[in-house]
Amino acid sequence: MDKQVVIEELIAVLGADAVRCGDAIDLRYRADWSGATPVLPLALLRPTSTEQVSAALRICHAHGVAVVPQGGMSGLSGGAVPNADAVALSLERMNAIEHVDTAAATITVQAGATLQAVQEAALGAGMVFGVDLGARGSCQIGGNLATNAGGNGVVQYGMMREQALGLEVVLADGTVLPMLRPMLKNNTGYDLKHWFIGSEGTLGIITRAVLVLRPAPRARVSTLIALPDYASAIRLLRRLQAAFPGALAAFELMWDDFFGTSLRWNQMASPFADAHPFLLLAEVTGHVEFNLAETLQNALGEAMEDGSVLDAVVAQTQTQAKALWRIREATAEFPTQLVPLNFDISLPLDQIDVFAEECVQALTARWPTQQSLRFGHLGDGNLHLTTDLRSLGDGLSLADAEHAVEEIVYGLLAQRGGSVSAEHGIGLHKKPYLGVSRTPAELAAMRAIKQALDPMNLLNPGKMFDLHPSPTKAIQ
Repeated sequence: MDKQVVIEELIAVLGADAVRCGDAIDLRYRADWSGATPVLPLALLRPTSTEQVSAALRICHAHGVAVVPQGGMSGLSGGAVPNADAVALSLERMNAIEHVDTAAATITVQAGATLQAVQEAALGAGMVFGVDLGARGSCQIGGNLATNAGGNGVVQYGMMREQALGLEVVLADGTVLPMLRPMLKNNTGYDLKHWFIGSEGTLGIITRAVLVLRPAPRARVSTLIALPDYASAIRLLRRLQAAFPGALAAFELMWDDFFGTSLRWNQMASPFADAHPFLLLAEVTGHVEFNLAETLQNALGEAMEDGSVLDAVVAQTQTQAKALWRIREATAEFPTQLVPLNFDISLPLDQIDVFAEECVQALTARWPTQQSLRFGHLGDGNLHLTTDLRSLGDGLSLADAEHAVEEIVYGLLAQRGGSVSAEHGIGLHKKPYLGVSRTPAELAAMRAIKQALDPMNLLNPGKMFDLHPSPTKAIQ
């Protein structure tokens, strides 16, 4: 491969302003939010259309140059970290909101549109988009689809897979798959779009999408609830789902370690006089705010009578609701307040509490000074555990500390058959542990799909799994 020839050909089809090399590549394109070591790619490509993406991939394919697709770089698994001998391809200039169809309840967007831009376009048309997460202002729809992102609204609307009616995808050789068909019912053979949702850019580059919208609720009420134990959270989940069929919009559980830390970081006082082992932030939606709040208060009152709820505050204004959500969204402070190792795990609901406690006990037995925070999207069985690597205090390098903690947590997870990635993807960080959640036969099928669509292994190579794996040490 003659690097200069490749770059000259790319400039010829994309334009000089769309191709950057060397020091002209900003640091933000060299690593995502995962904490992975930054890597300077061979070049950074910033196309403005599907046609340019296709042309760039044809050139790279002809020269055997790998391509690492990039969205908003807000991922936590290292999936968008470039390779030194590859080009990085950013979708940030392909950010158009192309069409909002209120009759069909769909929105057509380019992959570089931010999640927040899609949300705002939907609201402007009296609709809502069903996925929300803290990085909404930075993350991009293409990346959300490529990782099958979840977030706070999964309990009501599902993950990104449930929001996608159609995709446009460019394959490794530049072939465009025009799958932008806005029909819910379309049983014409394999539904190819699902191969690319959650594939982390290893099978094709998503360039455009047709997404589902829903009518915007007229009322939304948030409440912070104090619980005596984990089992009470499960009982309350079912109670609220029965009281608000299809309208429970969030059900976010916080262990006391997370709740207390968030209050301290936000310099907020607890709304409760006493400390409690579990705090829950719930949100319900409906058509009439008064009836919504009244129904919620009645449901909470019944839960208090049977001891499932110890105390609760219901937001009376949007300002109060935002204050409650600020407690839960303290995760945005992790990179500045901690040296965080983030676990994104899913398990059956009845195992989450026991598993979370097992992890903290095992980590404390190894490192008595360890500090871990536990929280999660309980409505969909997603536990987040974050350990501050600085708190271990035994002189380990960060890399060794990370490995040691992962061996403990994923070892316990393997015993329970859980998933090492509920919503953040595999990327580089979880790649050694994918076998915890996938059988050898499943991994072989995944490699066969990769081989069929990208036989030269040019799209995001080395992420998720290796096309030709080498033996790895099993977790004990």
